[in-house]
Amino acid sequence: MKKELIQELFVKFEEACYLLDGVECWSARELQEIFGYTEWRNFLKVVEKARNACENSGNQGSDHFVDVNKMIGIGKGGRREMDDIALTRYACYLVAQNGDPAKNEVAFAQTYFAVQTRKQEIIEQRLLEVACVKARDKLTQSEKKLSGMIV
Repeated sequence: MKKELIQELFVKFEEACYLLDGVECWSARELQEIFGYTEWRNFLKVVEKARNACENSGNQGSDHFVDVNKMIGIGKGGRREMDDIALTRYACYLVAQNGDPAKNEVAFAQTYFAVQTRKQEIIEQRLLEVACVKARDKLTQSEKKLSGMIV
């Protein structure tokens, strides 16, 4: 895969991310285009396979695949509602894994979401470790105070 395509896809994935109730999400409709699928119905099959994989692994599908509606512009300034699905990072990873790897965009997405998910796991682990160290320091200080009172 060419370096220019990799950079372009990376930027597209980063820009497509948004927050929904404080959780990073991607619009399935936007990912459809980024993944190189021309028809929603074909991409929706991939999303449903990913949702099934999510649920079969013991996760709640509705936590990662959230049905939403969004307004789109139509002719003469009108607007109408369109069904969409807000996908968490994990859901995007599963969608990428169930997509057509012959598409360069899907092959890139498989790597992108695997790497980004791992980075997030590492960050969360580090935050947990920092919280443990702070709690341990607080406990040490409390024990010192208590020892000072006892003597």
